[in-house]
Amino acid sequence: MFARLAHRTINKQPSSWVRLISTETRQAITSAIKSAPVVLFMKGTPEFPQCGFSRATVGMLGQQGVDPLKFAAYNVLEDPELREGVKELSEWPTIPQLYVNEEFVGGCDIVMSMAQSGELAKLLEDAKALVPEEEVE
Repeated sequence: MFARLAHRTINKQPSSWVRLISTETRQAITSAIKSAPVVLFMKGTPEFPQCGFSRATVGMLGQQGVDPLKFAAYNVLEDPELREGVKELSEWPTIPQLYVNEEFVGGCDIVMSMAQSGELAKLLEDAKALVPEEEVE
């Protein structure tokens, strides 16, 4: 879906390339970010993460009690345009990338820090993204 959406342009600096995502790619990524209250761009899938940082981030979201119905994950390894476009849009160089209520939160280290401080639990609770307490056994 994202593969054909970006293009490259030459920077004013000699032999330097700057990647600019197209309007179409930006719209596709923005739609993905809007697809659920909690959105994770990751390497692999929640069931089969392909890197330790993605695995750790999925694990932290699970420990926080994120409702699977309010969570969407996108495998950036399936599409180089998605992978590069997400990094450019957020101005963040690494994957995974977490969004909550369409706001960029950060990568694994930031999510881990927020989980340890209690900020992540508050953010997810405020986003109404947790499994309702009556459903938790």
